[in-house]
Amino acid sequence: MGRQMIRQLGVKLAELVGVLLIVSFGVFLLVAFLPGDPAVAILGKGHPPEAYAEVRAQLGLNQPVLERYLNWLGGVLTGDLGQSLVPPQSEVIDRVLAALPVSVELAVLGLLIAVVVSVPLAMWSAYHEGGRVDRLISAGMFGVLSVPSFLAGLLLIMVAVNGLGWFPRAEWVRLSEGLFANLHHAILPAITISLVEMAMFTRVLRNDLIVTLREDYILASHAKGMPPLRILLSDALRPSSFSLVTLLGLSLGRLIGSTVIVEYLFALPGMGSLVVNAASQGDYPMVQGVVLAIAVIYVLTNAVIDLSYGYLDPRIRRAHV
Repeated sequence: MGRQMIRQLGVKLAELVGVLLIVSFGVFLLVAFLPGDPAVAILGKGHPPEAYAEVRAQLGLNQPVLERYLNWLGGVLTGDLGQSLVPPQSEVIDRVLAALPVSVELAVLGLLIAVVVSVPLAMWSAYHEGGRVDRLISAGMFGVLSVPSFLAGLLLIMVAVNGLGWFPRAEWVRLSEGLFANLHHAILPAITISLVEMAMFTRVLRNDLIVTLREDYILASHAKGMPPLRILLSDALRPSSFSLVTLLGLSLGRLIGSTVIVEYLFALPGMGSLVVNAASQGDYPMVQGVVLAIAVIYVLTNAVIDLSYGYLDPRIRRAHV
C-alpha cells in the first residue's frame, strides 16, 4: 500500500510539472502577442525609431519566441519574474507578493461566506423537497446564478455604500492593521464574489442530500423518532458532502482569479487591480507575472483536491489498495 501511494504521488507530481510547464508557456504566449509596443510603454511617444529599437534589443524582443520563453522560464524558476516597464519600475515578484494576500483573503472569506449560508439552505431545502420552502430556495439560487458578479457588486455599492453608507468603497486595511477594520473593508467585496458560489453549493448539496435522505438507514432514524435536525447533521450531511468538498477546492482557485473584476470595481490593491492597470499601460512583464501566479494557484489547488479523493471517498481508497 505504501509503495502504491508513493507511485501515485510520483505520477501526480510528474503530471503537475507538465501542466505547470504548459500553463507557463500559454501565459507567455498570451501576453507576448498582446497588441502594443513595450518600448513605447517605457520611453513614451515621440522618440526616434533607433531609440525604440535599442529598447527592444535590451528586452530581447528581437529573439525567437521559444528562446524568449526559455529565458523567461529560467528567471521564473529562480524567483525572478522580471521588472515592471512602467514607473515605478519595481520588481514584478515584489508587486505580486504584495497584492496576493488581498486576493487570497477575499477568496477565502468569500468561500467561507458561501459555505456558511449554503449548507443550512441546502439542508432546509432538501428536507422540504417539493414543498414551498424548497421551491422558494431553488428559485432564489437560480436568480443569484443569473446575476453577473460585476452587476451584483454595483448593486451592493449603490445600496450598502452610496445609499446606506455602511461600508467604504475605495479603501483597504490590511490584517496587520486590525481585524475588525480589515473585515469592514473586505466583507462587501467578499459577499460579491460569494454569491455565485453560494448558489452552486446550495444546489449541489441539496441534490446530494435528497438522495441520502432516501436511504434505508435515514428512514430507520425517522422510525426511531430522532429529531429532523439531528438526522440531517449527524446522519445525512457527512455522506452527502463529497461533491461539496470537491467543489470547494475547485472554487478556491477559481475565486482567486474571479476577484479581478471585483477588486477593480471596489478599487482594492489586489491581483485584479494590478493586472488591469498593467494591461492598460502595456506592462507585459507584470501581466505575465500576475496571470502566472493565478494559474499556478489554480493548478496546485486542483492537484491537492485530486490527491485527496482517496481520503474523502473510501471507495476510491479501497480501489487503489
